[in-house]
Amino acid sequence: MSPRETHAVTGSFGYSGRYITERLLLNGRKVITLTNSPRRKNPFGDKVAAYPFNFDHPDRLAKSLEGTSVLYNTYWVRFNHPRSRGSATLPVFTHSSAVANTKTLFNAAKQAGVERVVHVSITNPSLSSPLEYFRGKAELEEALKDSGLSYAILRPAVIFGPEDILINNIAWMLRRFPVFGIFGDGNYRLQPIYVEDLAGLAIEQGERGGNTIVNAIGPETFTYRELVVTIGAIIGKRRPMVRVPYSVGYLVGRAVGKFVGDVVITREEIEGLVAGLLYVDAPPAGATKFTDWARQSAGTLGVRYASELARRKDRERAYSEIGKQP
Repeated sequence: MSPRETHAVTGSFGYSGRYITERLLLNGRKVITLTNSPRRKNPFGDKVAAYPFNFDHPDRLAKSLEGTSVLYNTYWVRFNHPRSRGSATLPVFTHSSAVANTKTLFNAAKQAGVERVVHVSITNPSLSSPLEYFRGKAELEEALKDSGLSYAILRPAVIFGPEDILINNIAWMLRRFPVFGIFGDGNYRLQPIYVEDLAGLAIEQGERGGNTIVNAIGPETFTYRELVVTIGAIIGKRRPMVRVPYSVGYLVGRAVGKFVGDVVITREEIEGLVAGLLYVDAPPAGATKFTDWARQSAGTLGVRYASELARRKDRERAYSEIGKQP
């Protein structure tokens, strides 16, 4: 591939998409982004042109992808959030709409002549999963395989980095509450990967040919209990761990969510975590240890709460400027 061939990234102004974009630019690539937030602050200036997704106008979407050699897809939604009376300004986002929209994206990529797609999925997707998140991810993997496009599928478990929500908010709760609730025994495992490592892996796979699936996991495996204890020790907030039934943990999460105006955790997230779906028996694809990064970030980790809904609602400011509150 020529260094100046166009590469398209979904969500260059967001989280993982931003890191992929940064690396592509450093490698001398021409980059465009597809986004639901074309008015969001562009950290790349005129180096990255932004185009709306245009899911409702597939021909326009395909037009924006013409001349693209590789599409890096990070588009997804974390949880179902249909608009309610009390949130008239908040966009609707659901797993089912994300599945339909991503299929439209794949079709548009094929129509535009895109050569390769690097798609970010999740560990342990399954068409038979009772969890819509994991089932939807599996459905998209199958759609990509059936599209005829050359593909690489990356399956991360938990992604950590400066704009992370999950790890940050565990630290936030450890800083503010005298105890920390663990769902059940806390012995279910997860394998966090650093966002920079994920970006490097995505670009590496974008340069390759052949269809492949990669378990994008980091070099350290933790039980959930171990992860919380580790974070508490690193930020100097060791807390007693209290075992709580899943239903109680969910209700506590809802109460905290009302306080901060966000969705802290969902039933599906609890069920997926406890079922061990964020663990795979595979060699690590990333090199950065979570413990090393957390020590370097101890002064800022969890100082402010990171809000998913605030990021979804505010479509103009950069992630670093929104969605965090004391």
